[in-house]
Amino acid sequence: MSWPMVALGEITAKVEKADPEKRGLDEFDYIDLSAVSQTEKRVNGVARIAASDAPSRARQIVHPGDVLVSTVRPNLNGVAVVPQGLLNPVGSTGFSVLRAKPERLDARYLFHWVRMPTFVDEMVRLSTGQSYPAVSDKIVRSSEIPLPPLDEQKRIAAILDKADALRRARERARELYHSLRRSYFRSVFEAGRSYECVSFGDVVFYQEGPGVRKWQFREAGIKLINVKNLVDGRLVLENTWRHLDEDEVAQKYSHFLLESGDLVIASSGVTWGKIAEVRESHLPLCLNTSVIRLRPNSETLLARYLRAFVEIGSFRQQIERLITGSAQPNFGPSHLAQVQIPLPPREIQQRFSDFSEQLDHLAESNEKAIAEQEALFTSLQSRAFAGEL
Repeated sequence: MSWPMVALGEITAKVEKADPEKRGLDEFDYIDLSAVSQTEKRVNGVARIAASDAPSRARQIVHPGDVLVSTVRPNLNGVAVVPQGLLNPVGSTGFSVLRAKPERLDARYLFHWVRMPTFVDEMVRLSTGQSYPAVSDKIVRSSEIPLPPLDEQKRIAAILDKADALRRARERARELYHSLRRSYFRSVFEAGRSYECVSFGDVVFYQEGPGVRKWQFREAGIKLINVKNLVDGRLVLENTWRHLDEDEVAQKYSHFLLESGDLVIASSGVTWGKIAEVRESHLPLCLNTSVIRLRPNSETLLARYLRAFVEIGSFRQQIERLITGSAQPNFGPSHLAQVQIPLPPREIQQRFSDFSEQLDHLAESNEKAIAEQEALFTSLQSRAFAGEL
């Protein structure tokens, strides 16, 4: 089915722009670019500020239901709907604010459209600027949307809303698994209990990745792990482009090859402290700069307890104290040598490990379901706007 393509500017209303203080506001909820989650596509955090302290970009008077489209870095697709319950909400001029004309355009239909790869690709193509790519409000409003009758728009939006809700439920389950692990760990190892502490290096072998240079990277060969590969407690290697020549690894870096069961931790950047387990399916895999291998002494320390100590225990607080004052978080072997780790009896570690293993199996099944639902949602999106639902 073919529907007419209509410019967004024709079916959305312009929003008022004004200085909040001149409008007589004492305070307001400010939605800046950082308040919009690029992954969840929602407003996650607003700052309530006095009108007298309003930043120069706080000028767009927004209403619940308005669709916000970030005009900077359009490849990240920072879009969201202004939620109910905000106090005098004001949006940054870094957004294109799309207010659907209700007689022609359903706001939820519009929201799903601006999440479409078709829309994102167009914005990326029309953006300007190398280090800070951006599009103008005019460009956003000039882009076109397929426009079926209003009843059909609402039907499509309702289907996509339900599919999206399924995805969000699975994502909430992911957080529940993390929360359950944290609660169990703290109840077993921290709640009023005191165990002997030992130096990290006494029970953990750790090894920093080599300083591989960009000119050594190859398009194929043995993958080099990077801090960006550590995602939600998992190693995600599908988009890894850093490789080393197999002969070079054999000659220079064979002792940096990872083994199944190793733990790897990001040691610098915004993701520092993220940790994941190496599986057989990841191999062959080589350490790289800013990633450290952790291998516990199996006689005294179990890997799942070690991982939980890094994720949940006092590891992060100890490292933060050691690197205080650093603009760029970065730790290495010298810092790890100063970390103290509680050493519970092995049988207590084992009970936690068994519980954690069962939880990991459930979490893995959930991750597969998330991937399947993501594929379903993408398919539904494409079919919906092609008139095939």
